Amino acid sequence: MNRTTRVHGGDSTAPTHAPIPSTNSVTLSWLIIGGGIHGVHLATRLIGEAGVPVECVRILDPGERLLVRWRACTTVTGMKHLRSPSVHHLGVETSSLSRFSGQRRNRKPGLFAYPYDRPALALFDAHCDRLIADHALDSIHVRGRAIECRFDSDTVVTKTSTGQTLRAKKVVLALGATDQLEWPSWARIDDPRVAHIFDAGFAYPSVPTDKPIAVVGGGISAAQVALRLHADGHKVHLVSRHELREHQFDSAPGWQGPKFMARFNRETSVKQRRQLIATARNKGSLPPDVRATLRREIKAGNIVWHNAEVNALDVDDRKLTLSISGNEQLNVDRILLATGFTSQRPGGAMLDAFIQSESLPCAPCGYPIVDTALRWHPNVYVTGPLAELELGPVARNIAGARRAGDRLVASLRDQVVHDEHHG
Repeated sequence: MNRTTRVHGGDSTAPTHAPIPSTNSVTLSWLIIGGGIHGVHLATRLIGEAGVPVECVRILDPGERLLVRWRACTTVTGMKHLRSPSVHHLGVETSSLSRFSGQRRNRKPGLFAYPYDRPALALFDAHCDRLIADHALDSIHVRGRAIECRFDSDTVVTKTSTGQTLRAKKVVLALGATDQLEWPSWARIDDPRVAHIFDAGFAYPSVPTDKPIAVVGGGISAAQVALRLHADGHKVHLVSRHELREHQFDSAPGWQGPKFMARFNRETSVKQRRQLIATARNKGSLPPDVRATLRREIKAGNIVWHNAEVNALDVDDRKLTLSISGNEQLNVDRILLATGFTSQRPGGAMLDAFIQSESLPCAPCGYPIVDTALRWHPNVYVTGPLAELELGPVARNIAGARRAGDRLVASLRDQVVHDEHHG
C-alpha cells in the first residue's frame, strides 16, 4: 500500500496521474490478472478509494481494450437493461451510476427499468467508460495472458503470452469463466453452422429469413437471442430441456446480505458451502419481463418453443436435423447454443501449475480456500468465481465484484492501522 487509505468522490473528477513507467523497470504494487468486470472494479477501488498510485498498478488482459468480453457477450444477446439493480456497477460509491445518469444531457426515459432501477446497458457501459478514463485504466492495461505465476521472495512474478515478465508485490486473480463454454456432447462437431453465442469469434449467421434457426438453452441469454432473431425476421425454434423458470435474479436477494450469508459464513465445511452455492443459483432462469415477452411471442406463434432434450444431431449439406425427445425432428439451417459456461475452475493450466508449485490450498471441488480478505496467499488475492467459497453465490456477478472490493479495501485499511501501531 502506497498511501493512507481514503474514500473520495473519484467517480466524476479525473485525478492527476504520473507518467506510467515501463513494466520492465518497476516492481508493481498490484497486478490484476483479468480486465473484465471484476478486474476493472478492483482497479477502480484500489486507485479511486484506497489511494494506490495508478502508476503502481497494471491490469493484464488479452483483449484489445478493457471489458471487451463483457461488451461482446452483452451485445450478442441484444440485452437492453441489466438484470441487476443500479447500485451494482463498477464505481466506488453506491450512488455513482445514478449520479452519472443525472449528469448526462437530455436525460431520456428508459435509462432505468422497473423493478429495482435496472440500468440500461448503454448507460452502464458509458459509466464504465467514464471510470476507465477518470482512473487512466487504459494506460495500465497490458495486453496478454498470464502463462506462469511464481513466487520470488516477497513478490509474484508473472510471465505473459507476449513474452513480458511482470513483478508485483500483490496479485489479484480476477479470472472469469468466459473462455469455458458449455458445449453439449451432441454439438461437438466441426461444422460452422453450429455455434456458441459466447464464442469469441461468434457472429450472427447471414442466412435468408425464411431459413429456420434453432436456439438451444433455457435461460435469459437463450430467450434474448431468440427474441432478437425474431425481431430480425427469422423463423426461430427455441429448445430448452426445462420449463421457462422465472426468477428476478440469478440467486435470491437474501444472498446480497446477512439473511442467507450469515448461515453461509457460519458454515466451516467447504463441501457444504459448495452445496449451498449450487442450491442457491437459479441457473437457466428468466426475469419476469423477459419471460413475459418470450411467452407472448410463443403464444403468437412467432417463436416455436420445444420443452425437450436434444438426443442427436444429424448433418448433411442441406440442413441440420435435431432429434429431440417426443420423437420429434427439427430441420434447421443454423443452431445457436446459448448453454452458458462450465462450472470448472477458471485459470486452466496456468493456475493448475501455480497451485501445484506453490501448494495453494483448494477445496475438493478444486476452488481456492481463502481467508475473509480473499487472500489465497499473503501476496495473492482472488475475486469472481475463484472467490465463491468465501463470497457465496453472488461471487461471479457485479454484486460479487463490489463485495470483493469491500473486502480488499477493508483489509488494506486494517493493514495501515496495524503498521501505524507497530511502526
